[in-house]
Amino acid sequence: MLPTTRMLFAVSLAGLSLCAQEGPIMQSLLPRMQAARLNLVETAEFMPADQYGYRLTPPQRTFGAWMEHNIQMNYGSCSSIAAERKSAPKLEDPGKETLIATLKESFDFCEAAFKAQTDESAVKPFTAGGRTNTPVNVMTGLVVSWNEHYGNLVGYLRSKGITPPTTARAQKGKK
Repeated sequence: MLPTTRMLFAVSLAGLSLCAQEGPIMQSLLPRMQAARLNLVETAEFMPADQYGYRLTPPQRTFGAWMEHNIQMNYGSCSSIAAERKSAPKLEDPGKETLIATLKESFDFCEAAFKAQTDESAVKPFTAGGRTNTPVNVMTGLVVSWNEHYGNLVGYLRSKGITPPTTARAQKGKK
């Protein structure tokens, strides 16, 4: 083998071993987590500050309450799989800027918890609150919930004449 070919072969093998350590479960979940994060953070950024008290209908949460709900869910769920337990901070001023910053922090916490998992650790059962679960179940549930919440929030944006983030990105890509 030529020296350059040997070097490329060695680099390729090293790359394959790194991929094998991460595994298909985490390779699938992490990008979905990051996409949901982008959608929810951009949704929070797109809505004007004076509309954070807006409700689609009287019994529904306000837009700002949806952001608080996601923050609490992130800390609660990701604490169950993280090395460090954290509670959602109590927000004295739940205005737009505070909610966006805290939402980003909650996703930073979740992303670290996701990245700490391997395929092997993701399927190991743990017990919390008297219930047995697995990290992969928690992470999958979060991805589903984030996407459901984004779907709810799209209605809030559209009813205010605001193009949702996923649509805005798709339209930008067509130009």
